[in-house]
Amino acid sequence: MAKVISINISKEKGVIKTPIEKGFFKKDFGLEGDAHGGNWNRQVSLLAEESIDKMKELGLSELTPGVFAENITTEGIILYTLPIGTKLKIGEVIMEVTQIGKECHSGCQISKITGKCIMPKEGIFAKILEEGYIKAGDEISMV
Repeated sequence: MAKVISINISKEKGVIKTPIEKGFFKKDFGLEGDAHGGNWNRQVSLLAEESIDKMKELGLSELTPGVFAENITTEGIILYTLPIGTKLKIGEVIMEVTQIGKECHSGCQISKITGKCIMPKEGIFAKILEEGYIKAGDEISMV
């Protein structure tokens, strides 16, 4: 079963996000209170724990959810293999995958700390179609 490990938020872009108990994901915006929210194609970022584990295998054992600036840390789903346009139901929310990977910010806090960033290849982005709350433990399913 695919599920949410953590919801993560930050007030500014390019920094590590802090885990929160639950988040409200607003239609056409993203995670309420997050610096990346807005009416654009990368409203929400997702990264799989399995991707973070690849970095841990390189000796970065103290990595935690949010360190790669992802809004949602997942488990049990290989996110970067999902086709653009895939709709996911997580908690009360329905979102649509809009982008796989991204160009990494040069000199961002994440790459300074980790020496490498996994988001450019394995992170995905989505827009919110139906709003609601998401919390750790919520199941992830394809619609």
